[in-house]
Amino acid sequence: MRINDQITIEDWELTEQFVRSSGPGGQNVNKVSTAVELRFEADRSPNLPGAVKARLRRLAGRRWTKEGALILQVEDTRSQARNREIARERLRELILKACEKPKRRIATKPTLGSKKRRLKAKKERGEVKALRGKVDPNA
Repeated sequence: MRINDQITIEDWELTEQFVRSSGPGGQNVNKVSTAVELRFEADRSPNLPGAVKARLRRLAGRRWTKEGALILQVEDTRSQARNREIARERLRELILKACEKPKRRIATKPTLGSKKRRLKAKKERGEVKALRGKVDPNA
């Protein structure tokens, strides 16, 4: 399975298991195993760079197992073949997303004008609040 120019996933890294679906299909759901469970041995994959594996682990979340495999479960359609295609496409999209390096955040300081405006607003608000309170009848 080809992901991009640098990354290609071998067949031994993928395992597919077909299970009964809880999705659409009427009585067909009870008879045919249309849902697909795609397992990708990401941790053992020699084709994925370490940085991509780390980002993929973070993106996968609960779908990442303790053994380092990524499990995608698809039961969108009534067709086993279509569910299989969808699962492979989702895996491809997830890996492509993990290939993108996140932009480094550049720390910025607030401008002098924004600091002065903030302090002025705080001062005005404080003055409004200072006018509240009990009124002295003798004054």
